[in-house]
Formats: sequence, C-alpha cells, structure tokens
Amino acid sequence: MTVGLSDGSVSIVSFLESMLEIQEEWKAHDFELWTTAFDIHQPNLVYTGSDDCKFSYWDLTDGPSNMVFQNSKAHKMGVCCIQKSSHDPYSLVTGSYDETLRVWDLRTISKPVNVTSIGLGEGVWSVKHHPYIPNLVLDACMHNGFAIVSIKGNEVQVLETYKKHDSLAYGADWQKGEANHRVERTKPIVAI
Repeated sequence: MTVGLSDGSVSIVSFLESMLEIQEEWKAHDFELWTTAFDIHQPNLVYTGSDDCKFSYWDLTDGPSNMVFQNSKAHKMGVCCIQKSSHDPYSLVTGSYDETLRVWDLRTISKPVNVTSIGLGEGVWSVKHHPYIPNLVLDACMHNGFAIVSIKGNEVQVLETYKKHDSLAYGADWQKGEANHRVERTKPIVAI
C-alpha cells in the first residue's frame, strides 16, 4: 500500500506476517500529503497530491525519488484526491480544495494533459469511479454534499446532487454488489 505523511513524504508499505514494513520512503511534496494511490493499470506508478497544490507521479522502477511528472499550475489549492479509472487506462481524476474536479489524459506519460474540469461548489474531498458503468464518478464535496458526474471525452456534467447531509461530506462509495449493475435498475446505489 502507499501512505501519505504530514511532512510531505510518501511511503510504500507491505504487510508481511502480521507486520507492516516500510519498503520505500521519500520526500514527495513541500506540505502535507493529502492523497496517494497506485496506478491500477501500471502498479509501478504512484500518484501523489498535496497541500502544496501539486499533483505528481513517480515510477518505482526508476527509484522513488525520480519524479515522472508534476503539475503545480492546474490546482489553485491543495489536491485532496486522485483516482484512476478502471475502465480507461488513460483517464485519471483529481479533486481539490479549489472546488474543482479535473480530468487528466495520461496518454503522454511524461506530460499528462488536464483535458477538462468542472466546479462542484466546494472542496472535492474524495472521488470514486463507478465499478461497472464507465464515465460515472461519485464525488464528496465537503460542505456542498455529494455529486454524480458524467465524463465523456471533453464533456463533463453533473447528473445528480445530494445536499441534505447534516455534516461534512468526506466520503462516499458505490454499491459494488450485483444489484448495482442489473439492467432493470435505473439508478446506481451509493452510500454516503
């Protein structure tokens, strides 16, 4: 697993015989690391996002201190979440305190392109791609509730929102069971 630390470092940790063991650790950002994730299609890549407004990724085969890419201009505030699409090996989304969900095209691995974005009205704290329906992303937007967003190429739109939550919206997930991808179901089920 990959773990972000408050000093801006990232650790690669393995679970061996009931013990956690740090495999690698390096300084990735200047401020607190809010999010880190492995690439589900290329497990040697690790993505990181931080309070320093930077979205970066690292190739573990080249050594963890060798950064492949870093963008410090797209996000105007801290990067809170990163998730790669399981349906599209070239698509990744990032969320930020700047209230924006950004869609990245990773076809040029050394310089991903921020192809589109959408404002969601509050800090985008977490994102989850739908496990069965391509292009649907569930977002937890802190003080602005939850949103389901459709991403199709350069077109991004909010399909549904839920704002009746009494506290901060920090997390949400799709139901992953069989009931959530039956043909007769008209809407996916989420947990908030």
